[in-house]
Amino acid sequence: MPTALQDMLGLELPIIQAPMAGAQGSALAIAVCRAGALGSLPCAMLGLDAIRQELKAIQAATDRPYNVNFFCHTQPPPCDDAQALWRQALAPYHAELGIDPPNPGAGPSRKPFDAEAASALEAFKPPVVSFHFGLPAPELLERVRRWGARVLSSATTVEEAQWLQERGVDAIIAQGLEAGGHRGMFLTDNLHSQMGTFALLPQIVKAVKVPVIAAGGIADAQTVAAALSLGAAAVQIGTTYLLCPEAGTSAVHRQALQSPAARLSALTNVYSGRPARGIVNRPMRELGPMSPLAPPFPLATAALSALRSKAESQGSGDFSPLWAGQNVSGCREISATLLTRQLAANCT
Repeated sequence: MPTALQDMLGLELPIIQAPMAGAQGSALAIAVCRAGALGSLPCAMLGLDAIRQELKAIQAATDRPYNVNFFCHTQPPPCDDAQALWRQALAPYHAELGIDPPNPGAGPSRKPFDAEAASALEAFKPPVVSFHFGLPAPELLERVRRWGARVLSSATTVEEAQWLQERGVDAIIAQGLEAGGHRGMFLTDNLHSQMGTFALLPQIVKAVKVPVIAAGGIADAQTVAAALSLGAAAVQIGTTYLLCPEAGTSAVHRQALQSPAARLSALTNVYSGRPARGIVNRPMRELGPMSPLAPPFPLATAALSALRSKAESQGSGDFSPLWAGQNVSGCREISATLLTRQLAANCT
């Protein structure tokens, strides 16, 4: 039987494809939607024109519900001293690859949800909007609700889940420690407060009244069923989709996912300034993985961008953020539509 969340969101399957900024665009979201699940478009690294183009592509390809995702961090003020120390720490790498350190403003940006983004979305009225790192300001959240969108957000602790419920979210994503990419933590920066999915999930289910979505370490039909048996109304899955042809995963990232290196992941701040889980590589081993020198999110990104570009041009992922969860066993080079149906095999 469909869960209350499936009815609310108009889904055939209790599967949500995790938005993966930098590793996907509309093609992956469309393929997942076509399976009857919720495809997601990550917008945190997209400019307004790119967001509009991607939403046009989604709406032209499917009439099924889809999700757009944004970050809700507070943008830190520029700090020349912190940037100088960070560039100094990375100087040996720049010398090794024969490149000049980039300007602090170089590299991909990550913008928090703002009034301009809300205005861009209003023309498309996406049915689901999800947030990472808390929620936007109340007036921005009200604009999203005004066109009838359902609101989801991530919690990594019971306290964060209760905070989100108090602010009226429609469902909560319980993000376990196994999950790849950035931790959604926002009420604390204490990594010792973080726990695994199957410890966190039942605690959040017990503590809130809204539907709970399990995320982290879920990679096949068996782990999907296990999460649902613990009270999840749906699951959110990201890493498992990274080898699908519709994903925008880079060549070096795909290679790493299929190598023995993928068995070892860690939380690191060296790529963005905020804890995120990825496959361990050079900067994580040699500088961290949690470096006290990394500037606050997202200011750490720029100094590594030139290193990443040069290394990837040589076929190396030494300086690439190889985001992945702890369970890569479900990664397969098949259509995301077919993969989604296989993930939901025990749900229908």
